[in-house]
Amino acid sequence: MSPQPERDPADEPERILRETFGHSEFRGPQREIIERALQGEHSLVLMPTGMGKSLCYQIPPLVCQGLCLVVSPLIALMKDQVDGLQAKGVAATFINSSIRAREREARLKAVLEGRIRLLYVTPERFRKPEFIAGIRRAEPMLLAIDEAHCLSEWGHDFRPDYSRIGKFRELLGNPPTLALTATATPRVQEDILHHSRLDPAQVKVFHEGVERPNLFLGVRQVHGDSEKLAAIQELLEAGRGSAIVYFALVKTLERFSGLLEKAGVEHLRYHGRLSASARRGLQDAFMKGECPLVLATNAFGMGVDKEDIGTILHAELPGSMEAYAQETGRAGRDGLPARCELLYDEQDLLIQMEFLDWANPGADYLGRLVEVIDEKPEELNSQGLDWLRAQMTWKSNTDFRLETALNLLDRYGVTQGELARRDLRTTKNLGGKDADALFDDSLRKQKKTHDQQRLYQLVQYIKQEECRRSFLHAYFGFEDPPCGNCDTCMS
Repeated sequence: MSPQPERDPADEPERILRETFGHSEFRGPQREIIERALQGEHSLVLMPTGMGKSLCYQIPPLVCQGLCLVVSPLIALMKDQVDGLQAKGVAATFINSSIRAREREARLKAVLEGRIRLLYVTPERFRKPEFIAGIRRAEPMLLAIDEAHCLSEWGHDFRPDYSRIGKFRELLGNPPTLALTATATPRVQEDILHHSRLDPAQVKVFHEGVERPNLFLGVRQVHGDSEKLAAIQELLEAGRGSAIVYFALVKTLERFSGLLEKAGVEHLRYHGRLSASARRGLQDAFMKGECPLVLATNAFGMGVDKEDIGTILHAELPGSMEAYAQETGRAGRDGLPARCELLYDEQDLLIQMEFLDWANPGADYLGRLVEVIDEKPEELNSQGLDWLRAQMTWKSNTDFRLETALNLLDRYGVTQGELARRDLRTTKNLGGKDADALFDDSLRKQKKTHDQQRLYQLVQYIKQEECRRSFLHAYFGFEDPPCGNCDTCMS
């Protein structure tokens, strides 16, 4: 048998791309991003949905036989990615609360023994001292922060535990870091670097824009449920493949679900009030094509990589241009034409304005919440979230400030523990500088003003009489000529 020629290490990324992932060549800046990671350098990657961000962190550990630690926001997303990688023969796993302690220990042991190349975790996992101690010994060669816009309180999917990633980077010895997201305004980009504790001078930003030329962008003005229902039915009948219809409120979703059922339209319903197992089952059914239509709140979609989605409808107003770009970006990943329509009833604007109040609770509300947690910890932890909501609700049972307020108390170190574990309590930080910052209403007002400006930009997009895609791109810092594939260009 003739000896095999030696492989050139410089060609390894291309070989892995072909042999493991089945692609003939890299797209855009993927190769340069991978090379930077292999050289120990940091990158911030802003790349449209479906353009191959994941390969940028999946290939480097396979090249150098090291470990990439991937911080990801969703447990369901992790399982999908790990299942896909394992099917390709890649040694990947995840550690999160969905698996038993013994299994978590076994997986961490495999990581420490060098048998794992990609380990996916949620940011909440860094709260566990035993996990931090173990992963420090594993010495990751790369830290990948997926959906990095979750780092920014100026972003549309802020997650408090993401804001601690900079601290954990330092505990891990500041490994080369790759932050990735589909959408981020310049301000959100600054926040990502700040919370990651990355020196902007050492980070290269790869911004591929938000261009998805195969997506038709349209807005329809509707008045009342009957017009909205008729538009939904018309657009679904004219569409191809699978479809997602987004709603802002669960009660509106359920109302339209009933109307569509009466019309004989088969569909799934997905929202955050369902149990984790129910949500997982619904997502699996949609991904497998068992039912091509899902009515959903914004709880559905992050990480949903289904190629044949041909229609995205917003039956109610999304919260921002960022949310809109993320959600429409789930369409047309097969490269075929897809339709994205926003159905605008002016009454829906009131819902988003109320959301802004819920997302920015004032100092009085936060102070009352601290008192309840501090004075009645046993009652709180035995009876849970509904009991606490009843203590905090003065106006109506549709006041949803509580979840935001609990996240803020945790982020600023005023509380520790979790209601789910029945060990939530206040800390000794009630008079510390972090607590003082939390109860400074000027910061909350500043953020609320910013949120109002983002909502105003979305209304401007709706009222737009010139190219919608040009408006969308300008919001993210790009200048483009008219697209010819939106309702304003085509009219």
